[in-house]
Amino acid sequence: MSSSARSGPGGSQQQLSFETSDKPHAYDPATQREYFEGVLSRRIMAFLIDIVIIFSLTVATYVLLFFAGIFTLGLAWLLFGIAFPAVALAYNAYTLSSPQSATIGMRATDLQMRTWYGAPMYALLAAFHAVLYYVSVVVLTPFILLIAPFNARKRCLHDFVAGTVVINSEERANAYRRT
Repeated sequence: MSSSARSGPGGSQQQLSFETSDKPHAYDPATQREYFEGVLSRRIMAFLIDIVIIFSLTVATYVLLFFAGIFTLGLAWLLFGIAFPAVALAYNAYTLSSPQSATIGMRATDLQMRTWYGAPMYALLAAFHAVLYYVSVVVLTPFILLIAPFNARKRCLHDFVAGTVVINSEERANAYRRT
């Protein structure tokens, strides 16, 4: 079913469309190469920066949970198992939904994450993307990177499923345009 009709204001019929082709891809690698130059290698570097930050935040959370467990007679220690996933999910949701649409590692390497139609990320999509990423890493380990070199937008498997694309920041894209 590609579309359906519904009544609009005044009883007129409006056509609703469920076709994904209604919105074109915002970034075309054939005509806008500057948005995709060097993205994959810098994306790996951004991941390494982000994982150090996430592990640091997780260690701080473990310390807080340890002391909270003393005061709650061990009840807070039940949260140790979900500390890492909660910190990683919160970090990704908070940083990707910021106005820069990038984690701290992505900002350091001049990358941004956008929806496939060019909109900035929002918290729910960022959290969904993070869950997809961690599930795909557990199932496929480093094989998630095998798709990226073979598509023009350098998207990984979880990017396709979430409907996101990682691009160069506007400053880096402008620098590539000048060269």
